Amino acid sequence: MIPGGQPNMQALLQQAQKMQQDLAAAQQELARTEVEGTAGGGLVTATVSGAGELRALVIDPKAVDPEDTETLADLVVAAVHNATEAAQEVQQRKLGPLAQGLGGGLPGLF
Repeated sequence: MIPGGQPNMQALLQQAQKMQQDLAAAQQELARTEVEGTAGGGLVTATVSGAGELRALVIDPKAVDPEDTETLADLVVAAVHNATEAAQEVQQRKLGPLAQGLGGGLPGLF
């Protein structure tokens, strides 16, 4: 602050720019980070980026029963859900502190 209690606008702008750069860097790191979720004791494994993008899906042949595709579908959904939850936890760890610096949160981010 400058004398008289007025905020230094240049310093505030520099701080905001730094926070924006930090946020962009964290988002890029999240896009490169991968987490896994499994279901059925490992019969189905989903890999999701830290940004929540499904990257891979591995299905053990033991999970494939032509007479019961419903169970396989349930396992796929469960594995993707599990991986997405893990990605959200990574997002919270990476972006949470940055969001706090932007006034307590970014609506819709989490």
